[in-house]
Amino acid sequence: MPLDAVCLSGVVKELRETILGLRIEKIQQPARDQIVLTLRGNKKLLLCAGASQARMHLTAASRENPASPPMFCMLLRKHLTGGRLSAVEQPGLERAALLRVDIVDELGEPGRRTLAVECMGRYSNLILLDGQDRIIDCLRRVDMEMSERRQVLPGLFYRLPPVQEKADPLSALEEDFDRLLAEAGPDREASGFLLDRFFGLSPLICREIADRAGGDGPIGDRSAGLREAFFSWQAQVKAGDFQPCMLSREGKPADFSYLPIRQYGGSMEAQVWDAFSPMLDAFYEKREQLERVRQRGQDLHRAAANARDRARRKLALQEKEYERTQDRDRLRISGELITANLYRMERGQSTLRALNYYDPDGGEMDIPLDPLLTPQQNAAKYFKLYQKAKTAEMYLTEQMSIARRERDWLESVLDELTRAETEQDFSDIRRELREAGYLKGPAPGRKEPRRAPGRPRAFRSSGGFPILVGRSNTQNDQLVREAFKSDYWFHTQRIHGSHVILRTGGQEPDAQSLTEAASLAAWFSQGREGGQVAVDYTQVRNVRKPSGARPGMVVYDPYQTAYVTPEEALVKQLEEK
Repeated sequence: MPLDAVCLSGVVKELRETILGLRIEKIQQPARDQIVLTLRGNKKLLLCAGASQARMHLTAASRENPASPPMFCMLLRKHLTGGRLSAVEQPGLERAALLRVDIVDELGEPGRRTLAVECMGRYSNLILLDGQDRIIDCLRRVDMEMSERRQVLPGLFYRLPPVQEKADPLSALEEDFDRLLAEAGPDREASGFLLDRFFGLSPLICREIADRAGGDGPIGDRSAGLREAFFSWQAQVKAGDFQPCMLSREGKPADFSYLPIRQYGGSMEAQVWDAFSPMLDAFYEKREQLERVRQRGQDLHRAAANARDRARRKLALQEKEYERTQDRDRLRISGELITANLYRMERGQSTLRALNYYDPDGGEMDIPLDPLLTPQQNAAKYFKLYQKAKTAEMYLTEQMSIARRERDWLESVLDELTRAETEQDFSDIRRELREAGYLKGPAPGRKEPRRAPGRPRAFRSSGGFPILVGRSNTQNDQLVREAFKSDYWFHTQRIHGSHVILRTGGQEPDAQSLTEAASLAAWFSQGREGGQVAVDYTQVRNVRKPSGARPGMVVYDPYQTAYVTPEEALVKQLEEK
């Protein structure tokens, strides 16, 4: 769910207790709509203005920053670096927070800057204000053409969004509630009534209040129960009694709130957290990765998917053509039967009906003829078609093998993109597609920024053995090349995934380390969402790369197969910090 106004008030209350008085030491913009303020004590405050992920909280996650900081990041560094956070405010029950920062300007004079964080869905924004609350600049500018009611432009005074024509749920009295109930009528759905009449309430909380009143549905004679549940909720929020709660379905985060949610019964697992920041970090971790892949890898995914689809279509046509070559014996037999029956054929015949001595039942066969050709020429035509089909079979067998390898490689690239996390990951995949001819290089005279070679994911088994996991096909090749022959290599069976190397240092690894390396191979593969995943493993000495094969393509023999279940908890447990 989006971060609603009441949930934001809980986050603001938590931040007041942890970050006030801290100095801003570093400012970074790892993504288009994200700002990270590094505070004294290495605390990182994440401010996100993404349409579906708008929020603010302390974060422990590491984020890769672009080679060149964006202009808005440079502006924030100029005005806020070295400043001290003096206040965190939430104006009313708005989905906005104001970070007040005490600064010293270029002339050594004390001053104040404010960073407004608006968590309003697709209207989310980050806005920098001067000491008089005049807009210096913002992440997204809003002019008159975009909105007639509220403009967000440098030089204008900052104004909150127009107030909704709804009641304030925290200041509502019982007589106000009863009046609104009477206006709604008994047939109005309870959760719909709360959502329509009060601002600051999310659909989830409206359903929860209705559920605590006896279940959602028409208000009917349940007005007393709805009133009691509403004012119980109001008292809890006014007292600041927040209990961060994350809802999960089948182990995957599905929603979150500031109080325990009971409306789903046993269909969702509810986990209460000690604080909002770690809960929001955990909730958005996966979504953020998918969003990064979507934003950064759009052109790569499109290029790889289009090439994969072309390879599939080409292979389908080749397979149809190959099927036609399988009937070539009929062409040879036709030629031989014509030759055997030359003595009784006449020029101009369109059909030859002859005894088929290849048929064990001794049946007859009708052979179409070209009446413009002599019998000998008709026989030669069938032999020529037979030889052509025979040659085509050999050629198509080779071409289909090439097409299948190309299709499989492109599918492996698409699989890589689903797990790409850093800018280096995307850079490696982009280079791989360029070298294969599926992407154009940089324009003449324009150089790409140089990046350090990417590093594989690093883990350590419970037995103390290092485990390396490739991030791209190119890196998979590199892992195999640099591994010792006594190291162990792992890969999922018949599905795409990363190459995994268990470094043994010449020792024999324990069974638990082998299982853990296999589990990592299963997690970093297309089988991540499955149950039991088959993972092949063997020593590196048994792995070789065929001549001319695409990156990441290897053959191996002999090998063993382990059946493991991918577990995210194990991945985090083994990851080297």
